[in-house]
Amino acid sequence: MTRTKKLTALAGLISAFAGPGTVHAQLPAGVTEVASVEGITEYQLDNGLRFLLFPDQSKQQITVNITYLVGSRHEGYGETGMAHLLEHLVFKGTPNHPDIPQELTEHGAFPNGTTWFDRTNYFETVPATDENADENLEWALDLEADRMVNSFIAQEDLDSEMTVVRNEWESGENSPQGVLQKRVLSAAYDWHNYGNSTIGARADLENVPIGRLQAFYRKYYQPDNAVLVVAGRFETDRALELIAEKLGAIPRPDRTGANQLFPTYTAEPAQDGERTVTLRRVGDVQLAMAAYHMPPGSHEQFAAVDVMTHLLATRPAGRLYQALVESGLAASAFAFNYQLSEPGMLLAAAEVRQEDSLEQATETLLATIQGLVDEPPTEEEVERAKTDYLSSIELAFNNPQGIALQLSEWASMGDWRLFFLHRDRLERVTPEAVHQVAQAYLKPSNRTIGYFYPADETPARAEIPAPPDVGALVASYTGREAVAEGEAFDPTIENIEARTERFELPVGLKVAFLPKENRGEAVTVRLTLRHGTESALMGQATAASFAGAMLMRGTTSRTRQEISDELDRLKAQGGVGGSALTASASFTTVRENLPAVLGLGAEILREPAFDAEEFELLREERLAGIESQMSEPMALVPQALSRHLEQHPPGHPRYSPTFEEQIERYKGVTVDEVRAFWEGFYGAQGGTMAVVGDFDPGEIRPLIEELLGGWTAAEPYARVPGGYRDVEPVNMDIETPDKSNAMMMATVAVRMRDDHPDYPALILGNYILGGGMNSRLFSRIRGEEGLSYGVASQYAAPPIDDDAAFLAYAIFAPENADKVVASFRDELERTLADGFTEEELEIARRGYLDQQQSSRANDGAIANMLANSLFLDRLLTFTAEREAAIEALTAEDVVAAMRRHIDLAKLSIFRGGDFANKLVP
Repeated sequence: MTRTKKLTALAGLISAFAGPGTVHAQLPAGVTEVASVEGITEYQLDNGLRFLLFPDQSKQQITVNITYLVGSRHEGYGETGMAHLLEHLVFKGTPNHPDIPQELTEHGAFPNGTTWFDRTNYFETVPATDENADENLEWALDLEADRMVNSFIAQEDLDSEMTVVRNEWESGENSPQGVLQKRVLSAAYDWHNYGNSTIGARADLENVPIGRLQAFYRKYYQPDNAVLVVAGRFETDRALELIAEKLGAIPRPDRTGANQLFPTYTAEPAQDGERTVTLRRVGDVQLAMAAYHMPPGSHEQFAAVDVMTHLLATRPAGRLYQALVESGLAASAFAFNYQLSEPGMLLAAAEVRQEDSLEQATETLLATIQGLVDEPPTEEEVERAKTDYLSSIELAFNNPQGIALQLSEWASMGDWRLFFLHRDRLERVTPEAVHQVAQAYLKPSNRTIGYFYPADETPARAEIPAPPDVGALVASYTGREAVAEGEAFDPTIENIEARTERFELPVGLKVAFLPKENRGEAVTVRLTLRHGTESALMGQATAASFAGAMLMRGTTSRTRQEISDELDRLKAQGGVGGSALTASASFTTVRENLPAVLGLGAEILREPAFDAEEFELLREERLAGIESQMSEPMALVPQALSRHLEQHPPGHPRYSPTFEEQIERYKGVTVDEVRAFWEGFYGAQGGTMAVVGDFDPGEIRPLIEELLGGWTAAEPYARVPGGYRDVEPVNMDIETPDKSNAMMMATVAVRMRDDHPDYPALILGNYILGGGMNSRLFSRIRGEEGLSYGVASQYAAPPIDDDAAFLAYAIFAPENADKVVASFRDELERTLADGFTEEELEIARRGYLDQQQSSRANDGAIANMLANSLFLDRLLTFTAEREAAIEALTAEDVVAAMRRHIDLAKLSIFRGGDFANKLVP
């Protein structure tokens, strides 16, 4: 589902793109400027490639995102899942880029590729400092140009990667909700490929010939079928030069014969009766789902469809939530839509506990949807939906990387400018417009909930309009003024430390300020409160958990919905929560609204209502959430590992309960106990707070003192200690019948803190072993052997206690369990025996350090760093010293540290899956 939101034109903003790098005297040969909207400019090469430039100097990152206008919609018979399978193979290399994962690591890139119904995209976000911006941009463009037409797409790669993709398919088969959704869509579409899931059919994945994949690649991976987006910190003229050089050299393809591109001419006829499907599998909760055909995403009515979806889906004011969840008929309810190039779907569903009536919940679900047909929605409902969508669009423009990826969806609907056109249409939606689309499409005959039954007479049918002429829609569209961009901030440790101001309130709250000019005047807040002592918190974990979850569900002066509405009005994202040991608040907003957001956050923390009805709703949601996980290997395995490492008595705040124990606790806790916990333990002493972004410290400091300065808890605070435990190694298998995907987790407990001199070496050693796409575990178990879709490891040491741990995980088909464990053990043993080469170490070192630097371009990451440093009473120079230690490491240093601390005799392995049946592919 593509959920669109709006950017409003703010009075007085200076265009974000009026500065250097946006004005060019002459375009390179072969480049034509096509259109410019709100700071995004489209160009076209002579070979047909369209590309968009979105410069932003405020973050030291560049995102290069290329979208091919091909997805599962374009697959033929026997080819389901082929677009997605091809996405995987394109990461296998070219003659000029034979090891793409290694190159991504060397350049500190955050990469991915995704496939959807109408498109496939590949992107990499790379660091963009003064030293490496040009080099990284040139490399990324060269990579995308080369793999557009020169990828290997070889049989040997298909042999290994097919099993990886099959394991991804298997992991999806574990979810009853996901499988039910696939069944519903398959029943809803008679002919159109939107009825086929992007992951495809297992038989097609296992049997597709390499020749069909190669032909698919040659036909669709061409410049005239692609849209490139470059966003971030770059000079426009240099980007134009590089794109013309790298991608302009690719010839325009011959579009005759088999290479001719046809528009999709298969049109789904109007559905002529309600359909029903039934799914029976092992699981723990019941589900009801209804799907309705909707117009194409570019159609003028889709803005009203978006609003209609919001009226059903939002919580707690949404109609489904009120009718199903608040009434106790369902544990949860939701709705969403598919906004696609061609007519898509709206889906609504309810999750029902086993002891409740699915039939009654289904009747209420359908009656609630019918209510939108019977009478128009209220003005309040429509305005709430519009405010939510439009506020999020404005905030989205503060993140050019996110916009670069969003534009993939809009380009696949016909043109990237539909993003802005849809925003404008949202502004104009009325209750009457929503009522019209409800009457047009929410017909029983247009609904799929299961098997098809003939009717005695032809029911009324919903005629779905065809996609409009998008070119005519956007031809004269100019949009609005772009958001003002911020300063060119250098996210080095030294600069962050130099610009940070720290102080402490008399109550004990420690605060860090880092003011800077941000794109869209964005500002981020992180607040953590710590409470209680070990003895006082004994037996309080459940009440504490519920107390934290109840905070956002109403204050003494605002309902839960009014809190949500106020956050939307203030253009704020985030929330407040809490657990046995801490409570936290996290918000991102804009400069002018920061004081009001801080006030609202303080109200949520200090004046919670603990409404009895909301408490019962929360209890039901949590019980259903636990019950839905009780047969899932990806929930049971981590729980078993946690219980093995954290061997505390049952009442201890760090105790890890079983699902059965959680259910018993949740059923027994009362709202009075929850309120009492908040009254006794919540206060600002022991707290830390960081504010990073566009704000006035002179205005915000006294406000924080006013809001939190006098707030103390009745119970004193003293940190609950943890610590290393010398646990016995175990090998545990957990049977989860009828689950196609299995999971393994492995661990070695280590006595270490993060100030230990060996910690930098263990960080880097783990990064080589299992820390990324170029790691040894990933390259072997996924890349070479094709046993797993996801495999990785991590090593983490805490700053105060000494309970460090080496962890590894993998998902796989149950019949491959022994192979995965054997490969994991072999790779770990080989690493400890033979160590690393200096070349391998240097590639990993550069990739790891570049990723650390790139992560600090995010204000949320900086705020977290500052808040943690306040709690630990450390300067950020501690991190700089650790990174300097990593710079100095040799290959022998790294393997020697790993040998000292990772004792294979202490390795514990936990596996969950359907091992008894060994589901045979």
